[in-house]
Amino acid sequence: MTQVSNNVRRVLMYAMGAWTLALAGCGDRNDASAVTIPPMKVIVVTIGRQPVDLNVDLPGRIEPIRTAEVRARVDGIVEKLLYNEGSDVQAGDPLFQIDPSDYKAQLAQANAMLQRAQAVQKNARSVTDRFRPLVQRQAVSAQEYEAALAALGQAQANVADAQAAVTLAQLRLDRCTVRAPIAGRVGRALVTEGALVSASAATLLAQVNQLSPISATFTKSNTAIMDLTDYARSGALATAEGNTFQVRLTLANGREFGETGVVDFADLSVDRSTGAQTIRARFDNANRELLPGQFVTGQIHIGVRQEGILLRARAARLNGDTATVFVIGPDDTAVAKQIEVGEQIAGNWVVRRGLEAGERVVVDGWHKIRPGQRVEPVEQQNAKP
Repeated sequence: MTQVSNNVRRVLMYAMGAWTLALAGCGDRNDASAVTIPPMKVIVVTIGRQPVDLNVDLPGRIEPIRTAEVRARVDGIVEKLLYNEGSDVQAGDPLFQIDPSDYKAQLAQANAMLQRAQAVQKNARSVTDRFRPLVQRQAVSAQEYEAALAALGQAQANVADAQAAVTLAQLRLDRCTVRAPIAGRVGRALVTEGALVSASAATLLAQVNQLSPISATFTKSNTAIMDLTDYARSGALATAEGNTFQVRLTLANGREFGETGVVDFADLSVDRSTGAQTIRARFDNANRELLPGQFVTGQIHIGVRQEGILLRARAARLNGDTATVFVIGPDDTAVAKQIEVGEQIAGNWVVRRGLEAGERVVVDGWHKIRPGQRVEPVEQQNAKP
């Protein structure tokens, strides 16, 4: 029995020794592997300064440069619609015909009154002509001659009054044919044949909008405009000669409009409720593609930053107007840094502040590292404008 116990004890001691050696071996292997793990490889770019275009993207709306409301200027019944709705018209083209019967009668009456006044004037002139030599021979009294002169003057005034009545009657008759006040595209008719229109109520018949050229209006914070102005005055921003700012439009469906416009107006007042100023750009719109009321996005080219910084968009983790990037220090350790970015140019962020020339920024692999971690940076060429 004692011999069996000794054998069991000996076997257990051998097993424990083997287990201890095994654990020691595992620990050695773990320590060796921890020491030999290489630093994480990341792709970095070295920041440099270069000329960068400064563009401002603003939402806007298309508005006609000129618009005219076609309204009734006489009372009457609409007889005919003389145009095709939605067509282009020239100034003076007929649009509506209002029943002219009453106005033709009024014109005829005015002409009759004019003829009667002219007949009275002719008689008064002949009396005056007869009395003139007679009064010199005292065959007619001076009082009679003066009365004849007064009658002539009254007759002449009546003729002028009758001529004005004829002119007014003719104008009313002409206004029975409603014409386009400007050249442009006329919208749908707001009245139909048989409708009663009124001059006193100025009944709206249609609307004409000038589509070529046409304008796009945008609003921009007055503070941002002052910042851009100060930036330009500092010399850091080179603007176009004559301060002509070109504008490109993106339509509501995402397609870029083919023409380039020019800013032709900036409001001199600031909206009290929003603190914004209105900016207007003009486009030729030769194909009548832009229509009043359309929503667009305008990209206004302000100028060129002489010492701008571009950074690949994938290098930054966005948080509103700010972003976080990893900068590699001299000892190849990663440091998180907050920067401010502006607009995008061809997949690159324009860096407003936070980065300096010569800094190395991680563009690929930043999501696998943490601040303070040593990395193996692999240089890649930075973005070009």
